[in-house]
Amino acid sequence: MANPNNAPLPVVIKIGGSFFASLTKTADNELLSTIRILQAKGRSVVLVHGGGEQVLERLNDLNIVSTRKNGLRVTPDEHMPIVTGVLAGELNKQLVGECAKYSINAVGISLADGNMANCTQHPANIGAVGVPTANSSALLNVLMQANMVPIVASIGKDEAGRLYNVNADHAAICIAQLLHTKLYFFADISGVLDSKKALLATLSAKQIDELIQQGVITDGMAVKVNAAQFAAKEIGQSVTIGSWNDAFKILIDNAVCGTEILY
Repeated sequence: MANPNNAPLPVVIKIGGSFFASLTKTADNELLSTIRILQAKGRSVVLVHGGGEQVLERLNDLNIVSTRKNGLRVTPDEHMPIVTGVLAGELNKQLVGECAKYSINAVGISLADGNMANCTQHPANIGAVGVPTANSSALLNVLMQANMVPIVASIGKDEAGRLYNVNADHAAICIAQLLHTKLYFFADISGVLDSKKALLATLSAKQIDELIQQGVITDGMAVKVNAAQFAAKEIGQSVTIGSWNDAFKILIDNAVCGTEILY
C-alpha cells in the first residue's frame, strides 16, 4: 500500500476466538479502548479474527460431527454455510457492535470481499479449507481513508467464487502483506515464557527450535509461536505475541511487553 504524505502505517491485529469470551468479563476492554486512541492519533487499524471454537460449538449444537485429518480440522463443503455464518456473520457483527460502544466506526468484512485475496484449496485435502494469496488492498484503503476500522473474518474465496474456511493466522498475514505493515498476535497470554516463567522479550528461529525441543514451549503456545515465526518470514519483519490486556502498553507506550518473534 502506498503511504501518502508519510502517514503512519496501519496496525494489523489478529485476535483468536477466545477474545469474544473476554468481552463479558470486564467493563472496559483494553484492546478496543486502545484502538479508539490510535484512531484519534490518526493511526489506522485492521482487526482480523477467527473463531474456530465457536464454529465447533455451533456444529455440536446441530449434532454435526467435525473431524480431523492428520491433526487438521476438516471443513466439508456442506459445513461452509455454518462456518461462514458464525465467522463472517455472528462473530464479525458482534465485534462491530462492541466497537460501537467505544465510538469506533467499524465495518465488518471478510477476506473474500473486495478481491483482497485469492485462495487455493489446502493441499492436505481437508475440504473447503483455503490458503490465501494477497491480491488487492483497495477496499481496505477506502475504509481506512474514511476513518473506519475494517474487521476481517477469515472466510476467503477462489477465483471461481468458491468460499473457503481460512486459518485466521494466515488471513492476518495476508492483510499485513497487503498493507506492508507490522502484525500483532493478541491472545490471553502475556507473551512467551522461558523455563523460569520469565517473559522473553525476543525470540529468534534458533531459540524457538531449542525451546520446543527442550519442552519449554509446548502445545498451544508452540502453535502460536510457529504461526508467528511463519508470519515474520512471510511479512519480512518481526511479529509481536502479546496480551490484548497489554494493548495500550504495546501499541501506544511502546513498552517492553509481549514477545517479538524475529524474522
